Amino acid sequence: MEIDIAGEAARFEGIEAVDVEAALAAVLDTQGIDHAEDDFSLAVCLVERDESAALNAAWRDKPYATNVLSFPADVVLPGFRALGDLVICMPVVADEAASQGKTLAAHFTHMIVHGSFHLLGHDHIDDDEAEIMEAAERRVMAELGHRDPYALPDKA
Repeated sequence: MEIDIAGEAARFEGIEAVDVEAALAAVLDTQGIDHAEDDFSLAVCLVERDESAALNAAWRDKPYATNVLSFPADVVLPGFRALGDLVICMPVVADEAASQGKTLAAHFTHMIVHGSFHLLGHDHIDDDEAEIMEAAERRVMAELGHRDPYALPDKA
């Protein structure tokens, strides 16, 4: 598996420990995709709010920064499949992690998982699709040793 990460990850303490390859492998496993036979590639670009907002406006007509954008490549050659690009806005992810009582590493992992499901064609536009996608994300995150990414923290 080939994983390319571009951007200033070093500014965000904790994400260097995230095993992006393991997260992608777990997503592929839940979909019954044999990643032992083919080589898969994934590009991850870490961006600031302004770049995320510009991309979100250009591609989704939503002029604000968002946590993750997915751009499928769907390039399939014998023995190779390029899944596409994930654009992750680290300041948004860091803010969400803090407000949701999660570690940055756990929330970053969730963005890799969530975005990878999008690259494989899943969506959450309607409630039925959202339920299927979120259940798959919960399974993968549990397999990776993380709590339910959609559970709200206890407020004591």
